[in-house]
Amino acid sequence: MRKTLGLSAAIVLAAVLMSPGLSQGQGQAQMPAQPMSFFITSAGPGDGANLGGLTGADAHCQKLAAAAGAGNRTWRAYLSTSQAGDTPAVNARGRIGNGPWYNAKGQLIAANVNDLHGDIERDRNNVRKPSALNEKGGMVNGVGDMPNQHDMLTGSDSTGRAMIGNAAVTTCANWTSNGMGNAIVGHHDRLGGGNSSWNAAHSSAGCSQEALVKTGGAGLFYCFAEN
Repeated sequence: MRKTLGLSAAIVLAAVLMSPGLSQGQGQAQMPAQPMSFFITSAGPGDGANLGGLTGADAHCQKLAAAAGAGNRTWRAYLSTSQAGDTPAVNARGRIGNGPWYNAKGQLIAANVNDLHGDIERDRNNVRKPSALNEKGGMVNGVGDMPNQHDMLTGSDSTGRAMIGNAAVTTCANWTSNGMGNAIVGHHDRLGGGNSSWNAAHSSAGCSQEALVKTGGAGLFYCFAEN
């Protein structure tokens, strides 16, 4: 009889130790982190705002994602292009799918496109310095760091749509210029100047690598998995 009770007690103890309500040290298995579906490029292509157009920018996102073990998804650069001749404008928000998106550490960046852009309620996204990480899970320099690299190329207004105007001064000729021109940038840390928008803070000083660095950037941009 005592042997039977001892066996029963052992079974109960084992069940308790495996209970999901206990801490990890007591037998709880951790839930798997959400796969990365958002990051800031750890480096740009190196030719200023000449990214090779949207195709080249997407390829750069895909290359960095693959190096980080996330190349099994389709990646898109968060970039708008302005109308140029008969070529229509392209909106960044329309290139990235519906969401949700998570950073390299599994933290939620935005549940959907509306939250990402504050369509219904402002500041529903989590694009901020502690969470807007690169594909390696590293933090990107912002205000107070040397050098400051918080300028993110977007070519977009705050709603994620293409700016109205000449492509040469809104998107560095639709991401093909490394010389004359300008591009709209956002601040990933939400700091600096009177406008701390993550995607539409101000215009760059130019399109060359040197000009992008001058205003607090490095030719970096946002990448989203097309969910």
